[in-house]
Amino acid sequence: MHPIIRLVNRNLTISLNPGFLIWQVIFPLIYIFVAGFAYAPLISAVPFGNKDLDYPAFLASGMIGFNIMNSTLISGIIIWNDRKHGMFEQIMSGPFTRSHYILSNICTIGIIGLVSASLIAVVGYPVFFESVEFSLVTIPIIGFGAITGSVLFGSLASIISTRLRSSEGFNVIINTVFLFFAFVSTAFYPAGGAPEPLRTAFYLNPLTYLVDVIRAGIFGSITEFVIIEMIVLVVIASILFVIASRLLTKLDF
Repeated sequence: MHPIIRLVNRNLTISLNPGFLIWQVIFPLIYIFVAGFAYAPLISAVPFGNKDLDYPAFLASGMIGFNIMNSTLISGIIIWNDRKHGMFEQIMSGPFTRSHYILSNICTIGIIGLVSASLIAVVGYPVFFESVEFSLVTIPIIGFGAITGSVLFGSLASIISTRLRSSEGFNVIINTVFLFFAFVSTAFYPAGGAPEPLRTAFYLNPLTYLVDVIRAGIFGSITEFVIIEMIVLVVIASILFVIASRLLTKLDF
């Protein structure tokens, strides 16, 4: 078996525990079916592209992007735990290189991101099926969002994990950063109604671009701005991936 496949299998085995899987399902379900319908009487419609969405549909599609980001915490947790418990040295004593280690983490978060996106799309489909406009590009765009978002946020989590040694510091920083991304984005509410400078902050947040791209694929609203958002995602993901790779290559475990 190829070394990268062996490491990916190891990463998935230690990551996909029942608690993580339940959290990946229950948390979005609470938001979609509790918050979504609770706020629906207050928010009659949310404009997106050339159509108006009801709030549960808007929220359910946003939760796909949110769950992709949330699942990539696995990357930082794996690296941090390997540093703490001396697993990296044990891995390097086998037929593995640092390149194998880095690529296996990227493959792991890509797989988890795709599974997470598919899971929430299936769970949320009964909520937004009336507004869905499937086309030949729908699945490729969702796949693009899942993979690009996984690399982007997984690289960010990896960068944070390489700079911190204490468990308290790691948990505080990574949860604070990801909570900021979650709530200063269009995952839960549209940017149009937000006051300045909050509206500007929305579009400094890569999760906003990820969510917009996924919504565009689901609701058939591919515009020039969405294409620009896709390009921005690729650029940011590439930059963070290069930084994370270099830090992991030079890191003294």
